[in-house]
Amino acid sequence: MWTWWFAVGSILSALSIGVGAFGAHALKGRLTPDDQAIFETATKYLTSQSMGLVLLALLMSRLDGMALKIAAFAMTFGILIFSGSLYGIVWSGIRWLGALTPIGGALMIAAWLLAAWAAMSAHWA
Repeated sequence: MWTWWFAVGSILSALSIGVGAFGAHALKGRLTPDDQAIFETATKYLTSQSMGLVLLALLMSRLDGMALKIAAFAMTFGILIFSGSLYGIVWSGIRWLGALTPIGGALMIAAWLLAAWAAMSAHWA
């Protein structure tokens, strides 16, 4: 199962590079400063959290448990909701999508806390 999550994290990491390059080159000068900042935040979190998913997958290769599986799902959906809602704001102008962003953030936080719990549980087992 860990190889699946490693692949998902790697694909999201590759996507972050492509989206970041698109934003830096194709969108340069086309976005308002506010939208540029939103785009950069979405890309920053897409990049860092997709690498986090890769690290989570590597932890899964060493430890088994439901907490890590749930963490991987939470991380993936957190990334998609958080960054996706921000990209949606920039590309569509639909500002209410920002109401979804904290849900993605909460899922990513939950994923990291589950990963910590799984690691500490294994340490004390």
